[in-house]
Amino acid sequence: MKTILTGIRSNSVMTLGNYLGAMIPMVRLANKYSVTGEYQVNIFVPDLHSIISEIDGDLQENTMRTLKSYLAAGLVVNDNVHLYRQSRVPAHSEMCWLFNCVATTGELSRMIQYKEKSEGKESCNVGIFDYPVLMAADILLYSASYIPLGEDQFQHIELTRDIATRFNHRFQTDILTVPEKTAEQVKFMGEKNGVRIRDLTNPEKKMSKSTRSENSKIMMDDTPEAAVKKIMSATTDSVGIVHYDLWAQPGISNLLMIEALVNDRPIEEVAEQWLGATRYGDLKRAVAASVEKELTKFQERLGEIADEEIFSLLEAGERYANEVANQKLHQVQECFGLR
Repeated sequence: MKTILTGIRSNSVMTLGNYLGAMIPMVRLANKYSVTGEYQVNIFVPDLHSIISEIDGDLQENTMRTLKSYLAAGLVVNDNVHLYRQSRVPAHSEMCWLFNCVATTGELSRMIQYKEKSEGKESCNVGIFDYPVLMAADILLYSASYIPLGEDQFQHIELTRDIATRFNHRFQTDILTVPEKTAEQVKFMGEKNGVRIRDLTNPEKKMSKSTRSENSKIMMDDTPEAAVKKIMSATTDSVGIVHYDLWAQPGISNLLMIEALVNDRPIEEVAEQWLGATRYGDLKRAVAASVEKELTKFQERLGEIADEEIFSLLEAGERYANEVANQKLHQVQECFGLR
């Protein structure tokens, strides 16, 4: 069986961008493919990745909220869906070290995420520099073919492919499954481009937890009423005609994307529906109503999920993850002559 793998950091409450751009597409993919018996679906909380930067709140509480959020978003857990915490599978850490001996400093220094996070700083922690290698370990331990993620992570998929290819060539083996190319990843996710929900006040940037302006982002614990106000005050443009164009009209395009994702409709269909409209306020009201309905439903579901349900799923998922990861780790250790 092929493996689909994904994870969302638990540094704080998710934004609407995290929810629509990462969690909802993953939930829909998992529900679609896990029932066919063709795919294993691994959904993990990358808590080792979380500690490379500041954490808003308690990491354990954030982790539980993230796991509950998958269920609140509609995830159906069956025998082919596995939930686990990265730090509870020690093979991730050891495999990262082994892949550090395959990756190069030149590759890591070219990573856009590293450049952005280290910009203007005299130095930064090594985890920020090295976490793409840990990400490669996350993927290659489970022979994952597809890794649904945002476009800002595409470069890391290519690094993972390079590490796997280089390792296999170096040791004349095929034990590491090379993930599909970025173009195939996007095609599998059903999007022509990676989903990237934009900042509501500055649509040139993605929606981020770290921005100071509260109006720039919708948090998943915002009240539905607050979310409506933020949508209604979102930055658009002076063009005066609705047209889906990410470069010429990023604010309008962002609203159309939100409307499409919340309602599980193709962006082309939503863009066609609103094409040529001249009243931006009508579009904003429609998007605000959709977000209000989704946020209300999500928060109600979230409050109904007990901790015991999550711990039960983790017990089974982490047993599975350790078994699979340890087998792959042992194979890689043998190649290095460590076993």
